[in-house]
Amino acid sequence: MKNLIKLEELAMLGLSIFLFSETDFAWWWYLALILTPDIGMLGYALNTKIGAATYNFFHHKAVAISVLCLGWFFSQEWLELAGIILFGHSSLDRLFGYGLKFSDHFKHTHLGWMQESITSK
Repeated sequence: MKNLIKLEELAMLGLSIFLFSETDFAWWWYLALILTPDIGMLGYALNTKIGAATYNFFHHKAVAISVLCLGWFFSQEWLELAGIILFGHSSLDRLFGYGLKFSDHFKHTHLGWMQESITSK
């Protein structure tokens, strides 16, 4: 099952790359911005509850799709780009076993405990 989920996430990462290729932005923008959603980890400086909330906000695919759709609706390229980056980053994270966080611990995700996700096949 984990391999099937990874394949699905790889396909979604590919979709984000395709959507990006349809924009007018230079390719270096994708590479420069793909890790920016990790700014959501800053909430962990306060505590795990706030950290999980901020992390999950920046890594939730419904947020990413909403931002992308708002960008399309209002013809705002930067909003489209933000949605594409959020979506692609979330897919990349889940491909590597990083899921949405529970509020008790950074390594407790909807995919299981991170060390289990990364080391199990």
